[in-house]
Parts: sequence; structure tokens; C-alpha cells
Amino acid sequence: MGKIKKPKDVKLLFSLLTNKEKLIVEVSKILSEKYGKIEEISEKFEFTHTNYYTPELGENLFRRFLVIKPLIPREHIALVKVFTNKVEEKFSINGKRQINIDPGYITLENFILFTTKNYTHRIYLESGIYADLTLIFHKKEFHPLNWTYPDYREKIIRDYLKKIREKYKKQLNELEKEIS
Repeated sequence: MGKIKKPKDVKLLFSLLTNKEKLIVEVSKILSEKYGKIEEISEKFEFTHTNYYTPELGENLFRRFLVIKPLIPREHIALVKVFTNKVEEKFSINGKRQINIDPGYITLENFILFTTKNYTHRIYLESGIYADLTLIFHKKEFHPLNWTYPDYREKIIRDYLKKIREKYKKQLNELEKEIS
């Protein structure tokens, strides 16, 4: 029988999809007030893999990642997605979102996104939220899976997330030194 252990805290980040830079600033302020200091906001990544969001969000979409400095526990992490849905609603105009906010987290082993949509590979958490195993870390790289969204398959995004993983790993090491 395995011993039950509390898992390590995780590195919270948000994937922000929009065509309005001003919204990045406004949403970042709200998210940092709720979840802690922002460690960094990524460069813009063009979003060209699908037109799925165009009718709602418009043309010329880009993705930016907002990375939170403090590590957070995994308990009730699904409630982060519940909160971001409320933030999306706040900035909606005539029932259309102006920004899509996908929270997720990085561990040493993987990158997880949260969604309200069930599918074969998604695990139900709570409050109508599912965990989507998006990337796995193996042999010093993040690797996509059969269901990984096309933009997350791109090397430029996987390399960016790998950089964030390295920061996370350093944070974990610093915390372990403080404890011992």
C-alpha cells in the first residue's frame, strides 16, 4: 500500500487569448490581485491554427502567458477556472467574450490546462471543471499528446513552457533549502 502524501505545490499560469493588448493589462491586474504577484508576462504568440474563436473574439488573435510567482496548492485548483470564467464574462460585450482565459499549471512532470468541456482524456475535478493533460515532460522536453491543441504542439510554446518549468524547479529547490 502506498503512503498518502501531499503533492508539491504547482506553478500557476494563465493563457490569455485576445486581440486587445489593453485587456491583457486589465485582466493581469485582476488575476494578480486574486492569485499573487506576476512573475512574468510572455511575448505575444500569434494564434493562427484555427478560426474557432474568430466569430467571438475577432481577427488577429494572439496568446500571451501570465505566470504567477507564488506556488499554489493543488487542492480546489479547479476553482481558478470558475473564477476566470467570471472574469471573461465581466469583459464580454453583447454576450461575446473579448478575451479567453485558460488557467493551467506546470509541474516537473507535465502541463495541465483547465476546461469546462469533458472529453475522453479529461479528468473531472469539481464544480464543472476538467483537467486536460496537455503536455508531458520527458527526456528534458515537453511533448504533445494525440489530443494536444495545435498551438501547444509548437516548439516555440513548448520551449517557453520549459523555461517556466525551470523557474518552477528552482523555486521548489529554494523552498526545500528553506525547510531543511
